[in-house]
Amino acid sequence: MSKAISKQIILVTGASSGFGLMTAKALAQAGHAVYASMRETQGRNAPQVAAVAEWSKAEGVDLRTVELDVQSDASADAGVAHIITAAGRLDTIVHNAGHMVFGPAEAFTPDQFIQQYDVNVLGAQRVNRAALPHLRAQRKGLLVWVGSSSTRGGTPPFLSPYFAAKAAMDALAVSYSTELALWGIETTIMVPGAFTKGTNHFAHSGKASDEARAAEYEVGPYAGIAEKALKGLASLEPADADPAEVAREIVRVVGTPFGKRPFRVHVDPSQDGAEIVNGVADRMRREMYRNIGLEVLLHPAIAG
Repeated sequence: MSKAISKQIILVTGASSGFGLMTAKALAQAGHAVYASMRETQGRNAPQVAAVAEWSKAEGVDLRTVELDVQSDASADAGVAHIITAAGRLDTIVHNAGHMVFGPAEAFTPDQFIQQYDVNVLGAQRVNRAALPHLRAQRKGLLVWVGSSSTRGGTPPFLSPYFAAKAAMDALAVSYSTELALWGIETTIMVPGAFTKGTNHFAHSGKASDEARAAEYEVGPYAGIAEKALKGLASLEPADADPAEVAREIVRVVGTPFGKRPFRVHVDPSQDGAEIVNGVADRMRREMYRNIGLEVLLHPAIAG
């Protein structure tokens, strides 16, 4: 086991599988005390809880699970309170919880859009409201937001509810970054590309509720477009693309000394252009802050 620069108490949301579980394990192997949050730890995820405990013991690392449903205020409060009680503090939050849907935008009901926002955006807000009073009291902390290159890179069709929610999450992360800087809380936005293999992201994606409306896009001028979009995404992905690279980059960010962490990290083997567009957008944001005399908010304050 490699030793971390300094052991941190870390919460990773949505860590029952995919990027979340990979990240939780990688952080634990780096020497941190990690809480992998998930829903229904005594129900459908009970086998995963047991598997994580067994893996942690076998690896000799500190990885635990915690019940936390990001769609519930009470669950977010209770999950964070459990960590604070058990560990005495909380240093880093990895906002990873999310869910993808695939299908024509028109076929998704407004309630389905609300569901996407609830998981991908409001879930992070619930966790922040539960945890930030503790991080602000410490005058030091780190928020890592797992976003998506889809917010500013190539945007293939039939993923609009997910793309819209991820764009909202990105905007929330950007706003939080300067509102928390003077409290000594850093922000890093991870920007993964479209990893079509190695996670359950696409395999477990949801579908539009209005099946009749969705069927209208499977014939006529859009016949075959959905399949072509998925195959096209897969074809852009290099054969050696490894979703675990996202976890490794998060470990690197967490292990970077305070005040030196990057604002964004792109992990996109397909190179869909998000890094270029984000580079321009983030530069214009910095210039605007300088122009209004608030450049101090672009860097986390060091307590002392």
